[in-house]
Amino acid sequence: MRQYLEFEKPVAELESKIEELRRITSPGELNIADEVARLTDKSDKQLKSLYAKLSPWQKTLVARHDERPKAKRVIAALIDDFLPLAGDRAFADDGAIIGGVGRFRGTPVMAIGTEKGFDTETRIKHNFGMAKPEGYRKARRLMELAGRFGLPILTFVDTSGAFPGIEAEARGQAEAIARGIEACLNAPVPLVATIIGEGGSGGAIALAAGNTVLMLEHAIYSVISPEGCASILWRDAAQAPLAAEAMRITAQDLKKLGLIDEIVPEPMGGAHRDAEAAMTAIGDAIALALPPLLGLSAEALRARRREKFLAMGKLGLG
Repeated sequence: MRQYLEFEKPVAELESKIEELRRITSPGELNIADEVARLTDKSDKQLKSLYAKLSPWQKTLVARHDERPKAKRVIAALIDDFLPLAGDRAFADDGAIIGGVGRFRGTPVMAIGTEKGFDTETRIKHNFGMAKPEGYRKARRLMELAGRFGLPILTFVDTSGAFPGIEAEARGQAEAIARGIEACLNAPVPLVATIIGEGGSGGAIALAAGNTVLMLEHAIYSVISPEGCASILWRDAAQAPLAAEAMRITAQDLKKLGLIDEIVPEPMGGAHRDAEAAMTAIGDAIALALPPLLGLSAEALRARRREKFLAMGKLGLG
């Protein structure tokens, strides 16, 4: 059964009526085809209208939707012959970050993603997509492995942030994230990052400091969650919608600010309504972004990344 967000209630009511009509067992007694067509058209227009004017907070809810395709599913759809690689070779394997080698439309690649899980069991297994130091060290190991074998790196980011527990801090969380960012910036191969859901804080940047940063239309990318920002500034998490507006966390705002490179369009109603179409769009965007990078030298790739991220935040003076 489809899960509806609070602001989707008008669409939910219409689609519920459509389903009721379709369940009528004796259609001969009542010609329902015209009514179903009318309601379907009305529902589609309502959905289009809603998604054409989503607020930053509504986009946050869409980005967190339980049925939105997660990294593991995206990798399975886009990467052929995928071979998972595990462990950081120092402490443990972290389920929040998955990665391995495979082929993207014929090109050998290293694919890495943050995985949230889709139900209680998988969310616990993947720690809700919040990686611990061993997760970032695994990602760094895989990036270095990709560099040695000349494999382009594709990352898929969907995390509310790094795990904030005391054990993560005790094992060097900040250092692990910093080293992850360093590994992205120093990679001698092309790195294309895609924000597919939430891109939260340093936990996201550790996988997203790439040559090209793509972002799904209704994903979010920010230094802190709206709730966290509201708790700090107003001491009230209920002010999260106001914080989301002020933080400029949407793909549209970030594209204008030059913090991402391209926005990947989602199916009408969000990626959770048509995951297959959304994943195809991600693949098409990567297929456009990757080829121009393949012919560049390691020095050129590193220089481009350095210039790209140093330029962020500069103010125009003339």
